[in-house]
Amino acid sequence: MERKTAESRTIDPPAPAGRTAARRWTRRLAAAVGLLVLCALPVGAAGAAQPGAAGSPAGPPLYVSDYGNNRVVTLPADGDQSTVPLDGLLRPTGLAWDAAGRLYVSDTGNNRVVVLPPDGGEQSVVPAGDLSRPLGLAVDPAGNLFIADSFNDRIVRVAADGSGPTVVPTTGLLHPWGLAIPPDGGLYVSDFVNDRVVKVAADGSGQTTVATVGLSQPTGLALNAAGDLYVADSGNNRVVKVPAGGGPQTTVPTTGLSSPLGLALDGSGRLYVADGFNNRVVRVRETGGEQVTLPSTGLNTPTVLAFPPPTARPPHGPARIP
Repeated sequence: MERKTAESRTIDPPAPAGRTAARRWTRRLAAAVGLLVLCALPVGAAGAAQPGAAGSPAGPPLYVSDYGNNRVVTLPADGDQSTVPLDGLLRPTGLAWDAAGRLYVSDTGNNRVVVLPPDGGEQSVVPAGDLSRPLGLAVDPAGNLFIADSFNDRIVRVAADGSGPTVVPTTGLLHPWGLAIPPDGGLYVSDFVNDRVVKVAADGSGQTTVATVGLSQPTGLALNAAGDLYVADSGNNRVVKVPAGGGPQTTVPTTGLSSPLGLALDGSGRLYVADGFNNRVVRVRETGGEQVTLPSTGLNTPTVLAFPPPTARPPHGPARIP
């Protein structure tokens, strides 16, 4: 069976309704099994800092959704790990900030997104409608929130003006995972079960498939200032880079990844990878090399990474040490 890609321009041949439904169910089952595998992973010593590991360079702390431990933690440059004061999380995944310093978290196991204000106030639930296993999050410059509503196979937009949630026009998504917003205002989506990344036009005029080769279960996405797209190719245990101006996809040189899930860039040429099944976060140069493991304690399937924006460096009240 062929798949539609930017290179081949081929399309799946039509199938009888029964076969189409069966194929969809098979893919849905594969996605569900993937999440169940995450839930089953034990806490292990792999989350501890490894000998010779180095912390983040001077700058804001890195926020990590610690999926298996039902929490979000920070990994500051000084290595003093702390837990963000959030209540009742169950299998958190997506993280995103707005310019004011509000932190949004996909509370995946509770089928909701919560937001924490920067002044240490109480968290609240984002009015996003009926979500089913929300994963990736992104906030555009206008403050609109986008949610990968994974088991509903759609992207939900929550308007900054309070007018309520709407569904972003997309085609054929199956278990969307990671989101990223490019400078032109479109939206990149990692289409997990379909082994592809798509770009949705900012004006709602449709979507295109990003030219990639050999992706397997893509998860996290990240964009650098030049518009280069990084993709956590989780099924292939690698991170790939898709240049902004076209050209061949490349693999970022890394060592020993096992199901990389989340990505983040610090704006200084360094790429951070949530190395999910190794229970660690690693840092490499965007160009590759200098891989180190960040000091951490007890991570269990780190899933998504995020730095606060330069305009907001919120303490979020007193931190709790795990």
